[in-house]
Amino acid sequence: MSRFRWVICALLFFSTTVNYLDRQVISYLKEFFCTPAALGGFGWSNSQFSDLTSFFTGVYAAATIFAGWFIDKIGTKLGLALSLTVWSFFGILNAFVGSLLWMHIAVRSFFALGEAGNFPASIKTVAEWFPKRERALATAIFNAGSNSGAMIAALLVPTCVVWFGAQQGWKWAFIITGAGGLLWLIFWFRFYNPPNQHKSLSKAEYDYIHIDDENPVDSQTGDQTAKVSWLKLFGYRQLWAFFAGKFMTDGIWWFYLFWLPDYLIKQFGMKPEQVRIPTFIIYGVAIIGSVYGSSIPLTLIRRGFPVYKARMTTMFLIALFPLTVLSTQYFGNKDHFGQWAEILAIATICIGCTAHQAWSANLFTTVSDMFPKKTVASVTGIGTMAGGIGGVIIQKLQGHLRDAYIQTPQTAYLIMFTICAFSYLAAWAMMKALVPRHQPITDL
Repeated sequence: MSRFRWVICALLFFSTTVNYLDRQVISYLKEFFCTPAALGGFGWSNSQFSDLTSFFTGVYAAATIFAGWFIDKIGTKLGLALSLTVWSFFGILNAFVGSLLWMHIAVRSFFALGEAGNFPASIKTVAEWFPKRERALATAIFNAGSNSGAMIAALLVPTCVVWFGAQQGWKWAFIITGAGGLLWLIFWFRFYNPPNQHKSLSKAEYDYIHIDDENPVDSQTGDQTAKVSWLKLFGYRQLWAFFAGKFMTDGIWWFYLFWLPDYLIKQFGMKPEQVRIPTFIIYGVAIIGSVYGSSIPLTLIRRGFPVYKARMTTMFLIALFPLTVLSTQYFGNKDHFGQWAEILAIATICIGCTAHQAWSANLFTTVSDMFPKKTVASVTGIGTMAGGIGGVIIQKLQGHLRDAYIQTPQTAYLIMFTICAFSYLAAWAMMKALVPRHQPITDL
């Protein structure tokens, strides 16, 4: 049997890497954006910075629901290529808008329109190219691109600021990250086609891809276009379970992405260039945990667990690990732990980020477990919209907390870490209440 499906997974990994590299730029520029204008910065407040991240998150949320529907209509090949082209162009354009907040918000909003297509297209591609038993692992591998993108940004963006100087470095950070993604298009058009049209796919691998299909029509026709209005999808409890899972937990990842550098600077007095290594380590560790966490359902399935039970059992176990971040501020107290405080606090955040990525990989896979392939991108888009709404709430909350506790930012982060700790268990309980047992949808 050929194994070309893993080449497709690699392409998704790199598109997600570019996706998160481009969006992560602003988190490492926050210190410059919020530096008083008299000292050479933009003079933004914490709330204004949260306005920028919130607008991006909000537009991203609104766009994903339409991006999923659009990709179900035109297919993954053109859909993902178009998305990457749009976000790369506006990522570069961000370097030429000066210091006006509203200009950054406008460009970042168009940037979000492009980025919105990545996950609906990627999840749909995994549903097309992998059997159910391998989808969590494939999702975890491509989703690890979010960590690798953040890792590259952790090294690249502060280096640009140091190398070119703050006044030019922020511009080059946008230009370099935006232009790099366009190279991916060459490989995407060279290697990607749907399974039923791909010349490099053997018959044995094609049959294996469809081994877990509950609807044999999908594997026989290879139909990738939706014939269902996405409004109809809201009538299914399965969609609301995915909606709840994304709404409750996606905002936590947005918090880590956009505010982690600020936390390290304010909690431990690091300089902007000093956050490179800690954030690089955090996202690097998260890759390892993400892939391992996504392999647990496969292990349980091999031991006789039904797919849905294996998935939900795994997600419950994963939801326990974020409780560790409750101790972040305790361990981060230098008066108690001295130089070990940084290491211990970073270790708890590593666990939280790792757990999120493992949770996310399994959560995304519940869509293809329950919905027909032709609706996967639409459902993913709706759920990602929910996650974006949660992200807006978290971003605005953190911005107001940081301004409210301007003299004691540790208090603001204590509140946020408490929210981070309990969100996953709350999400799991809501999902289990909505879909207590496996109920695949067969009437769409």
